[in-house]
Amino acid sequence: MGRFDGKVAIVTGAAGGIGEAYARALAAEGASVVVADLDEERGEKTAADIAGSGGGDAVFVALDVSDATSTTAMADATVDRFGGIDLLVNNAAIYGTMKFDLLITVDWDYYRKFMSVNMDGALHCTRACYQHMAARGGGAIVNQSSTAAWMYSGFYGLAKVGINGLTQQLAHELGGQGIRVNAIAPGPTDTEATRAQVGEGMIGKLVKDLAIKRPGTPTDMVGACLFLLSDEAAWVTGQILNVDGGQVFR
Repeated sequence: MGRFDGKVAIVTGAAGGIGEAYARALAAEGASVVVADLDEERGEKTAADIAGSGGGDAVFVALDVSDATSTTAMADATVDRFGGIDLLVNNAAIYGTMKFDLLITVDWDYYRKFMSVNMDGALHCTRACYQHMAARGGGAIVNQSSTAAWMYSGFYGLAKVGINGLTQQLAHELGGQGIRVNAIAPGPTDTEATRAQVGEGMIGKLVKDLAIKRPGTPTDMVGACLFLLSDEAAWVTGQILNVDGGQVFR
């Protein structure tokens, strides 16, 4: 018996990295999982691998979180396939290919596209899914924040500040419908995207001030995500949980 037997979960940005780890863990705990991503080749492979390994029922759905039409189509496809939606993990983001720039100089069109994915995307997906979740008696949402929200991190940090605020506001708006909304804020995590951003040699420097002297891994995030989605967290909502090796103290 798994914690999520009979549940239907959507994980955005699940073709690789932390999102893939979430999708695999949810399937292993009994959930039917939608691997939602813009990368169709990797997303199809991830879903097929989960289903083929006996880890649970999984399908791929193409998704652009910045497009409300796309998120609605994702929700509809999930309901058509599995009968409803119980759990949503808003993980998709522009990160590995992110451009470094200042808020005062970043190209405006790029900034707007970045925010449409990294902040508005979570709201698009929530708006597309919440009525389906309420129809099942409620559910749980986990948004992917970052410890960048509490540090100087340019427009990336600003997007994560927005995710934190979105989490708290939606927790109140949706609580009456039995839907809990929380967020995970990873610290420096050794993923393909992080290595593309900072280079492998910089990862060690990023963790020198952590209480736990190693970078995080996608597996380190999984326990927090499963807890927040589970009935064990039935009275937890509107919270941002740092999973960061002791990087941020608040």
